[in-house]
Amino acid sequence: MPMKSKQTRINVIFAVILLAVAGVFFFMNSKREAGGVARLTYGDDSTVLDIPLNQDKEYDIDTGYYTIHLQVKDGKIAFVDSPCPDHKCEGFGWLSQEDDWAACLPARASITVLTTE
Repeated sequence: MPMKSKQTRINVIFAVILLAVAGVFFFMNSKREAGGVARLTYGDDSTVLDIPLNQDKEYDIDTGYYTIHLQVKDGKIAFVDSPCPDHKCEGFGWLSQEDDWAACLPARASITVLTTE
């Protein structure tokens, strides 16, 4: 009987380790799916729109001055195809790190990455 008890103990330890590893993978995967969030503030009344960065998508938003075009791709966000006269907002490139910031002053719009993966 001592041999069977030892085997049972080994099986229980193995099962606990396996469950712990599975839990770590689940936690890491759920954090990755949660993704980040960018906050767009625009217009004279400082309208706020939180944009998830975990889903590739294009946004066309009328700020009251210009219709800005934003693109989310691979967890990043950028001003694209700007209708404003100087296109400086496009020069900020892709934002992906927490506290990254870009603005289109003629459109009175700014983006700040609040959280990342």
